[in-house]
Amino acid sequence: MKMAPVHCGYLPLVDCAPLIIAKELKFAAQEGVDLTLAKQPSWSALRDRLAFGEIDFAHMLSPMPVAMTLGLGGVPSDIDALMVLSVNGTVIGVSDSLSTRMRSTGWTNGFNDPGATSKALLATIENPLRIGVPFPFSMHRMLLETWLSHAPDFTANKIEIVTVPPPKMAEAMHNGALDMFCVGEPWGSVAVQQSGAELVLPGASIWEFAPEKVLGVRHRWAEENRKLCRAMIRSIYKAALWLDQPENMSLAVEILARTQHLDLPDHAIEPALTRRIVTTNGGTPKQVERFLEFHGGAANFPWRSQAAWIADILAGWHGLDRDNARAAARNCFRSDIYREALSPIGIDLPGASEKVEGSMGVPTVVASTRGEMILGPDRFFSGSVFDFAAKKVPN
Repeated sequence: MKMAPVHCGYLPLVDCAPLIIAKELKFAAQEGVDLTLAKQPSWSALRDRLAFGEIDFAHMLSPMPVAMTLGLGGVPSDIDALMVLSVNGTVIGVSDSLSTRMRSTGWTNGFNDPGATSKALLATIENPLRIGVPFPFSMHRMLLETWLSHAPDFTANKIEIVTVPPPKMAEAMHNGALDMFCVGEPWGSVAVQQSGAELVLPGASIWEFAPEKVLGVRHRWAEENRKLCRAMIRSIYKAALWLDQPENMSLAVEILARTQHLDLPDHAIEPALTRRIVTTNGGTPKQVERFLEFHGGAANFPWRSQAAWIADILAGWHGLDRDNARAAARNCFRSDIYREALSPIGIDLPGASEKVEGSMGVPTVVASTRGEMILGPDRFFSGSVFDFAAKKVPN
């Protein structure tokens, strides 16, 4: 088989696992893809390298392709999301002093109560809270603002959101530069271990099925290299399926921990993969179901309705026309190429490419290309839903 060389940029996070497994276990090679992974120092560096064609594919925050396509931040570029690499996997943490003040209100950290946690948090504010997120156009920031905006006492002047690269989050907490953060694993656990931070919520408690990372590619390149895009999708899909098997977790941790990948000890990587999250240094792990999903519940499907949800928030932040933003976003989540890649090998796929987000409170049977499949739950903590076809933006 003739191998096609491709370069893919990524940041050292647990949710880059499908890419690393696709390379190390030769799922990519089986599809004729000679995959080279290029570790990046920041999301902005990865964004620019993709925009200028220095890499072919990219492990991206799910809002990044939409933001780039809308001309927000950096060089305007038409970027497509070929598939979702991971769902959920983020954590919100606070400094030791802030958690002490929150407990003085009577709050106890169950790591599962967004309403009580935001109430305790806002009751302690003396000065605006400095909150670190990895990138301005990130699901981290969107979940954070979605959560806090539903608190009765919230006003925007109570927080200051700053950008901190994920590997620097623990250091920023240790130095007192931040009061709080929202970041992907393993960097929340590292902050607990190295700076005394306390994790107070998983991102999944805000939105139960939030697309976290996607496989990004330049739109024109994807159209010119459609066969290669399909091969890349298949290789990553197989890696995601492998990661979904509990018996593979030990090997997955060992591979991710290697110097050329995350270069971290096993105990920093294990929590996200086992879903056993230690919220305080030396504390007892808390089991968080669906903390990080690589495959189950059609986790890899690029839902165009999720792209529209992202577009609505970006439009609100930047004063863009909402309908135009939705249309552009839905076009860059490429469920068409995803279907082309997987349908011929018999993979069961959702019957539709859009759905009402937040409408499934329990696992729900829906139509699929082979009959029926189970999706959900995908609730927002507030009980709201997002209907991509609605004329009004839901609360």
